[in-house]
Amino acid sequence: MATSTPPAPRTAQGPATTAPRPAAPRRRRWSVGSVALYTVASLAAIVWFAPLLWAFATSVKPEGETTVMPPTWLPDNATFEAYTSVLGRGDILRWTMNSLITTVIVTVLTLVLCVLAAYGFSRFDFRGRPGLFALIIGGILIPPQTLIVPQFVLMTQLGMVDTYWGVALPQVVAPVFVFILKRFFDAIPRDYEDAARLDGAGPVRVLWSVILPLSRPILTAVGIFTFIGAWNNFLWPFIVVNDPEMMTLPVGLGTAVGQYGIQYAQVMASAVLGALPLLVVFLLFQRHIVTGVAGAGIKG
Repeated sequence: MATSTPPAPRTAQGPATTAPRPAAPRRRRWSVGSVALYTVASLAAIVWFAPLLWAFATSVKPEGETTVMPPTWLPDNATFEAYTSVLGRGDILRWTMNSLITTVIVTVLTLVLCVLAAYGFSRFDFRGRPGLFALIIGGILIPPQTLIVPQFVLMTQLGMVDTYWGVALPQVVAPVFVFILKRFFDAIPRDYEDAARLDGAGPVRVLWSVILPLSRPILTAVGIFTFIGAWNNFLWPFIVVNDPEMMTLPVGLGTAVGQYGIQYAQVMASAVLGALPLLVVFLLFQRHIVTGVAGAGIKG
């Protein structure tokens, strides 16, 4: 006797159905604009990395290979003798410590003063506020080089030549960061502050508990840019520092070029060691830099 096929099992929703097939992954479509964008970005990366690669390649060459013509990228006999010689002299470690101390002072004081100034201009209405803010904005147009002579005279009268404070204090003034922070503070809704004031918070408490936590991306970006600018500053430390023990890293490397100018491998090794702290800072905080510049920095 022929057997019949049993009916498909039924469920509460109706007859059983087969599971839908997963959708095939969509292929990325390359437009002319995206190809041009990636091409320009790749060329910019090559241009940016080329000097770093050349400095490192030169630093691991024996001194005899650094002057070979035509120059070559890869050394025939790689050696770290230049790094051993530079670190053995001990001066680069001292210069690095001096740069670290002065850069931290500049970064901390710049953040504190710029935050207080921007908060005052953003949240308080006082006599002369528009004119004073316009004066600060006008400070952006003044080249720092024009203030070197009066700053040096002031540091001399205060006895701060060849000191950390003499190097750091003239670099603290940053009108552009006051403007950026004020614009960001203006974009923060005042409802948060009103709620904090209902709980009895004063202006300082509001700044510490409300404004600063909401401003973390822009504060991080400002701090990193201040750190990089102070670390790379050459002109002012070169003028205000005469003692070799107090030289910062850029100034010390400048004197090393004059003293060991023929030893190109040691000069490049010193440059690579001097750039390492900035490279580490960038790698650790690159996400905050992008967030602060691309998002927070354009609000308001």
